[in-house]
Amino acid sequence: MTTQPSGYLSLVLHAHLPFVRHPEFPRFLEEDWLYEAIGETYIPLARMMERLLADRVPFRLTMTMSPPLCEMLVDPLLKERYRRHAAGLLETLEKERGRIPAKYGAAAALYERSLAESLDYVGRNDLLSVFRRIQESGSLEIVTCGATHGYLPFVLDPRPQIRAAVANYRKHFGRAPRGIWLPECAYAPGIDRILADNGLEFFYLDAHGVINGSRVPKFGVHAPIRTPAGCAVFARDTETSKQVWSSKEGYPGDPTYREFYRDLGWDLGLGRNLGIKFHRITGDVPLHEKLPYDPEAARGKATEHAWHFKQQRELQARHLKSKLGRPPVIVAPYDAELFGHWWFEGPIFLEALFRAMADSEVPLTHGPDVLARDGALQTLEPAASSWGDKGYYEVWLNGTNDWIYRHQRIAEERMAELAGREAKTELERRALNQAAREILLLQSSDWAFIMDTGAVAPYAHKRFKEHTLRFSRLWDMIGRGAVDEAYLADCEGKDSIFQEIDYRVFR
Repeated sequence: MTTQPSGYLSLVLHAHLPFVRHPEFPRFLEEDWLYEAIGETYIPLARMMERLLADRVPFRLTMTMSPPLCEMLVDPLLKERYRRHAAGLLETLEKERGRIPAKYGAAAALYERSLAESLDYVGRNDLLSVFRRIQESGSLEIVTCGATHGYLPFVLDPRPQIRAAVANYRKHFGRAPRGIWLPECAYAPGIDRILADNGLEFFYLDAHGVINGSRVPKFGVHAPIRTPAGCAVFARDTETSKQVWSSKEGYPGDPTYREFYRDLGWDLGLGRNLGIKFHRITGDVPLHEKLPYDPEAARGKATEHAWHFKQQRELQARHLKSKLGRPPVIVAPYDAELFGHWWFEGPIFLEALFRAMADSEVPLTHGPDVLARDGALQTLEPAASSWGDKGYYEVWLNGTNDWIYRHQRIAEERMAELAGREAKTELERRALNQAAREILLLQSSDWAFIMDTGAVAPYAHKRFKEHTLRFSRLWDMIGRGAVDEAYLADCEGKDSIFQEIDYRVFR
């Protein structure tokens, strides 16, 4: 007789970056967001899962791979630029070796090895295809997102964001997506009907989105609920999330781990960040007092924290099971870039955790497994909510960014009119499809988010204005029946996302 588990743990990693691609420049600083994430997060996660599969370690993991991220990972220009980026870092390390003090030798060797291995890996593999193969093994469940991470409650009609996302997922993964990560976990009543109409079975919300719903959830956040439209909803377990996510209360703030904010580029006087860091957090001391990073000590600490996390989840699950009368489903979602980029040792932690959980009383699971075990879910209408600061919409609608929405709404209304047209020529069809791309790109929640944080806000302003102006010019050309093919080709070259797009998704 099989013993019933104490509970189930569902780890969800949200992998998303805004579409940043600038062929008009030989090098563009914001493209480094992608290159750093590839080298520090996506390659380490892919290699980790390949090792687990090779060692026959059972695991379950859910990952969002947003459409903009997928499009960038397969883009030939960006793939070549990543290789050039990583090769340049390796060359800089080798060239500056003589200026690097011996006390940083272990950290320097680690970076040299990891950069060389990353270059070899992307030389032998198409990264997105690796994730697809891992999904086909059954251990990984990849869910989609809004087409350009548009903030759905603020979009005139969310359907194009969902339709384009589903089509893009099919292109990259060869099947329809089962689940979706709502951009910023932003929900408003009625969005569930759009998801259901597009074949999506489940999505994720922050805890208060379910707790403050139309009725009290019988099992709190520790069992999925079903919306009136029939979608299942998994809510975030705040205790589990904070233990990993918080730099102050969670694991990433441990003094042994790598310090993110002191960079070799500044230490060597190069005047820019390289993404190479040779110091550890050390404690609450100024950056210039940080101590040398010890990779082996950090690896040991990450393994120790993985075992602690396992034990805490088992204690939590036993307690919840005693109160609920059934095994809880503990959902722990995080930004994927936390693991490797922000928390350098995060992938080590995950691999140690997966190996430790292989025989745990709290097995790993993902959405389809949960729904296959229990389809009789309580029905309620979730509350309007997000996982942003204060839990609602304020991050994306405040004095730093509210000006964008009047322009977004006018463009959306114009696109809805264009979508009713039948293209008379191939040139007009291309222009209509490009107009659809520009609308989706200007809807990205990343621009409002960046404006709110203040970090690189001028870039977010520039991107929103560029996409709005390109759309407006295309709209005018189409309306006059005089499409400038040279201008259109320039837009197509710069904003090349979604080659499969059909402007009629806006009907």
